Amino acid sequence: MNPIHLQTLLAIVDEGSFEDAALTLGVSPSAVSQRIKALEKETGRVLLRRGAPVTATEAGEVLVQAARRMALLQAETLATLRGRIARVPLSVVVNADSLATWFCRVLADVASWDTATLTLRIEDESHSLNLLRSGDVLGAVTREKNPVSGCESIELGHMRYVSVANPWLLDRYTIDGQIDWAKMPALRFGPRDALQDDDLKGRVDEIPNNRRISQIPSAEAFMEATRVGLGWSFLPLQQAQPLLESGEITRLDDTVLEVPLYWQRWRLESPALERLTASVIEASESLRY
Repeated sequence: MNPIHLQTLLAIVDEGSFEDAALTLGVSPSAVSQRIKALEKETGRVLLRRGAPVTATEAGEVLVQAARRMALLQAETLATLRGRIARVPLSVVVNADSLATWFCRVLADVASWDTATLTLRIEDESHSLNLLRSGDVLGAVTREKNPVSGCESIELGHMRYVSVANPWLLDRYTIDGQIDWAKMPALRFGPRDALQDDDLKGRVDEIPNNRRISQIPSAEAFMEATRVGLGWSFLPLQQAQPLLESGEITRLDDTVLEVPLYWQRWRLESPALERLTASVIEASESLRY
């Protein structure tokens, strides 16, 4: 199997289009198209879904995984031969709450390495394994304990969340000492953020369909939206603590929701991936207390 064809397939999946892949590879879009046609002819499979963005088919995902492994090992070899000048690409998926808190220590570690480049994908921790299965990333912070085929799973600890709101919002939706959970506006990070819905199942008989829910897909903006009273939310305790101490937000109850986190990574002989794994485990120390 031609390594250049695999490299081209990987570039298309990473960039999302034939044209952008051509710019990255420094060749014409026609050359990119010809390489993929040759690879599909050789494998006897359709490897890409020609959409916007272009994505890999099930057969294509198998080759994308192989191409990414090849790219990592090749980069590490070149880095050694060239006196550690070449870059070693490390792609990781992490949830926004982790990135805004403990995972920042990983960024500081990688910054001190001579050759590594880090590509982060933001995804809810319950859905990050899809990117690992498809070969889009080498490692994932996930709440799934069971390892993906070809990967190993390492327990990191627990993210601790508390339900909080601006004090005036709480007062407005408190009647006779009871919170009106069904009517109080809520915040959601994204369409896959189910923390509030899961929590409400024990608080209301039936979750109404017309709830006021604001969607804020940024960890910093999500915290600010909570602070100003756009809705109540679950915030990581580590992130909420300063606002709780200042009185800008208040706890809605004493419940602490613990979400287990795991580091899943490809089972691959790679010094860079081993180093990244060690950094993730060290950075997650706060999750174990």
